[in-house]
Amino acid sequence: MRYECYGAAEAAARFVIYKHLLEVRVMEIKDKIKEVTIQGRTHYFTLNCLFIASLLAVTLLLVACGGGGGSASGSGDVQIGLTDARGDFASYTVDVLSLTLTRQNGQVVETLPNKTRVDFSQYTDMTEFLTIATVPGGVYVKGTLTLDYSNADIQVEDDSGNALKVNNLVDGTGTTVSQLKVSVKLQGQSRLLIAPGIPAHLTLDFDLKQSNSVAFDNNNVPTVTVSPFLIAEVNAKTPKQHRVRGPLKAVDVATNSFGIYIHPFRQRLSNGVRHFGVLNVTADNKTVYEINGTGFTGSAGLAELALQTTLTAVIVKGDIQLNPRKFVAREVYAGSSVPGGTLDVVRGSVMARNGNTLTVRGGTLIRTDGTAMFSDNITVLLDASTVVSKQLSAAPFAITDISVGQRITVFGTVSADQQGHFTLDAANGHARMHVSIARGTVLGLSSTPGNPPSYPFVLNVATINGRNASLYDFTGTGIDAANDAKRDFYEIDTGNLDITLFAANSKVAVGGFVTSFGSAPADFTAVTIVSAPYF
Repeated sequence: MRYECYGAAEAAARFVIYKHLLEVRVMEIKDKIKEVTIQGRTHYFTLNCLFIASLLAVTLLLVACGGGGGSASGSGDVQIGLTDARGDFASYTVDVLSLTLTRQNGQVVETLPNKTRVDFSQYTDMTEFLTIATVPGGVYVKGTLTLDYSNADIQVEDDSGNALKVNNLVDGTGTTVSQLKVSVKLQGQSRLLIAPGIPAHLTLDFDLKQSNSVAFDNNNVPTVTVSPFLIAEVNAKTPKQHRVRGPLKAVDVATNSFGIYIHPFRQRLSNGVRHFGVLNVTADNKTVYEINGTGFTGSAGLAELALQTTLTAVIVKGDIQLNPRKFVAREVYAGSSVPGGTLDVVRGSVMARNGNTLTVRGGTLIRTDGTAMFSDNITVLLDASTVVSKQLSAAPFAITDISVGQRITVFGTVSADQQGHFTLDAANGHARMHVSIARGTVLGLSSTPGNPPSYPFVLNVATINGRNASLYDFTGTGIDAANDAKRDFYEIDTGNLDITLFAANSKVAVGGFVTSFGSAPADFTAVTIVSAPYF
């Protein structure tokens, strides 16, 4: 049985750890047989062999036009999502060259105007709009994805949790991988029909763990064997958080909406690059904004967005609502709050803190020229001038709020020493704290003295933000050394959440924020808890 409990940030938190909610979908269809074609070979497997525990995120919104040859006349909408199940990859960056749909009459429709570079390991909590294209109406029976591994950046974790770059990429025959195509048949209930007035949704699951096997030799050198495949699901009932990135087109304050030219993932935001379509976004009084490092909520944020110039960089996170279909923004980031602007950016998890110096691992470094790279050990220097914000909140925070285990995005200036180690100086920059995910086994309740006393929920933590909890140095996290956080006795403030559903020795995933540095216990404040029998 699966249990959930939610607090005030219910909607956003549910989306942030949506990978755990997919357990429900797996249970519902676990006996369904899927037929998948991989490079001309047909494979059958049951979904209960695949625990779809996390999302990447690639979504296409395709607008159909009239066509012939076994097609429906007129036009209709289809939304296509490409997801990946959880794997042990610190980085899995490849180029997506093509994503096609094949009609029943054999016509092949290309949906990507340009290739795009994707790190599948990073997009585990949302679905991202990739393109808006025009396709003929009709019945579609196959989807095909073309991946280019010639410039891949793939890094896997060894037994100690350290990330190692993979230089040996082979297929099932032992041949070095360059380009691979993977197709999925759309048959029976998975048949995709594009017709007027009938919105359709197609999810393509690119499962990293099932698509790759990792082997280490005696010198701890990894080899990855790639046999990619997709799983198709039409008209999924479970909602997903969506993300869209691109330059601002225009803001209409009167209708509480704005338009974005879609530039997915690491596509450089510039005037000379062909955009992937235009998406209209709806805002409401709950929408939270961060624009040029300053927080806003509701109409004040939309008014501030309207003051920005056309082509200002924007990132939006939200959800799709039906009847009528619209994309509603929950979080909006614009201007210098978007990576790839005037400052360098580091994303990752805080592994240790010494004074105002952070050690960040599992990091993505995005330079001001738009280039991005994975680095598993980056130093971040905080400063009194560093502006701090928190996901889902427009309130101001301080650098002391950033502690060990916190997932962050930091804007500043990067330098590198002669050994190639990166340091980001966040003086006059800003840092954003994101919802972090701690997975572990329930130990029970503890008692913390106070007036009144508190009874935090205690876990033996296995991973924080997907990294082995043993890698984190919790020195300095407590009010004194005796109260520093401990991975085998991790105390969580659950507030008003109902924790009676989670028995001792059960496995859970907790979404929330790490307690301010030097303030534990508790070590972590939860916004949601979900049973998670699979780590």
